[in-house]
Amino acid sequence: MNTIVSIEWLNQHLKDPDLILLDASLQTTAEGASADSQLQTIPGARYFDLKNSFSDCNSPFPNTLPTEKQFEANCQKLGIHKNSKIIVFDSLGIYSSPRVWWLFKVMGHPNVSVLNGGFPEWERKGYTTELRTQKYYELGTFKATLETKSIKNYQDILNNLHEKTFTIVDARSKGRFNGTENEPRKYLKSGHIPDAINMPYQDLLENGKFKSELELKKIINQKLPKNEKLVFSCGSGLTACIVMLACETVSQKGIAIYDGSWTEWAELQDLKTV
Repeated sequence: MNTIVSIEWLNQHLKDPDLILLDASLQTTAEGASADSQLQTIPGARYFDLKNSFSDCNSPFPNTLPTEKQFEANCQKLGIHKNSKIIVFDSLGIYSSPRVWWLFKVMGHPNVSVLNGGFPEWERKGYTTELRTQKYYELGTFKATLETKSIKNYQDILNNLHEKTFTIVDARSKGRFNGTENEPRKYLKSGHIPDAINMPYQDLLENGKFKSELELKKIINQKLPKNEKLVFSCGSGLTACIVMLACETVSQKGIAIYDGSWTEWAELQDLKTV
């Protein structure tokens, strides 16, 4: 199973008994863009509540990684097993689904893929949809084992200013990175972590899908240093996963996500507008 799968592939494998389809839709982006369809989903999809069930809601920062226990328990409630093949999609094409891909990988379950184009592409192709409803499943056997090497925290980023053991890749827009555009969180200044490289996630997408592998390789090779350790960041650790997934697709491997990203960095560095 490829890391990124097509709509056609999913349609052919939808009845695979080991396949579990997860709808990770958030409906809106941090910038305020909304999904066209909020209530429909792909038949058989299980709703993956990224904002509540699969984030640490006690954290002062958004989209914070949950604990092993929380992630494991909520995966089991969705009927996910140790041997499940996970396909993740969202209602904005490619937005929140790569974050879920990373969550499964960081929790020790590598058998996970992202649906290229997500629900909008499925709908455009004319395939059947159904109303998203709350469902209950037989408890799964999923087990989580957190791989801490795939996560960086504030102290790691601070230490790297002097040690320079990895390169930070920032997935936010050019304006937010350069400090010429406002942050979605109005109380924070825009700007970037020293020595970070800007690679806006939008540059890797076209019509809600990843660009071709050839196009991705060209963009990534032009912007990012080869053979260096990469740590991906954004506003809150979500769109950073889009860039990480694109890099892994073209064999430019990342090592980690800075989970707190700019929100944590700006707050702890006291980069505030008031």
